[in-house]
Amino acid sequence: MHHPTPAIHPPPTPIVAVENLRKRFDSQVVLDGVSFAASAGEVVSLIGASGSGKSTLLRCLNLLEVPDDGRVLIAGEEIALRTDKRGRRAPVDPRQVDRLRSRLGMVFQNFNLWPHMTVLENLIEVPVRVLRQPRAEAVALAEALLEKVGMADKRQAYPAFLSGGQQQRVAIARALATRPAVMLFDEPTSALDPERVGEVLRVIRQLAEEGCTMLLVTHEMAFAREVSSKVLFLHQGRIEEAGSPEQVFAAPRSERCRQFVNA
Repeated sequence: MHHPTPAIHPPPTPIVAVENLRKRFDSQVVLDGVSFAASAGEVVSLIGASGSGKSTLLRCLNLLEVPDDGRVLIAGEEIALRTDKRGRRAPVDPRQVDRLRSRLGMVFQNFNLWPHMTVLENLIEVPVRVLRQPRAEAVALAEALLEKVGMADKRQAYPAFLSGGQQQRVAIARALATRPAVMLFDEPTSALDPERVGEVLRVIRQLAEEGCTMLLVTHEMAFAREVSSKVLFLHQGRIEEAGSPEQVFAAPRSERCRQFVNA
């Protein structure tokens, strides 16, 4: 009797992958051979002490920092880098960097909104000027995103008139306005007053529930435990522990990780 051969589906291409990433500033090694991947719908939290390399790792993904060695792949496409005569690495093709950057929505510690533009103008600037989207389409998406983060009533306000939590929610909406494949959050609540932290975490939790792919550098351990599909603990530029939130928070193999999450 003939049994049909089961179809073999190759695993999906990760949206973000880094292989053996290294980065030093002068003589200080900040990333020391980091490899990991994030697939569609995954929420990957990066935890660890200050100076462990978490933010640098995030900044290497969109080339705000150029890694000294290793590979960065966005949706399977490797960012092409070359070494110049002085031994420094630089992108081969700035247009490739711009194109891949538009796939990554970045939210920083300090909101980085453009102060001379209204909330709505902040959201449509890149879609219209860089991505050449029709203005009406960009405005419609921007208004829907402001609704999503609870900021629709502030569309004509300037950033200076918003609280830190409101500015950060606008910054999240702005990052979503380019329809990125993955959202990068670099300690999005660390510059906020304690009473504003919850309103920003609520927005991020909602994105996680909707299946948004995210990489999140955070000090909010309870939140990381709750929303992550994968947690990476960095120590001195290396991933010392990686696994599910249960594994990393409840039963870490590394003693340093155990001390860190229980601190």
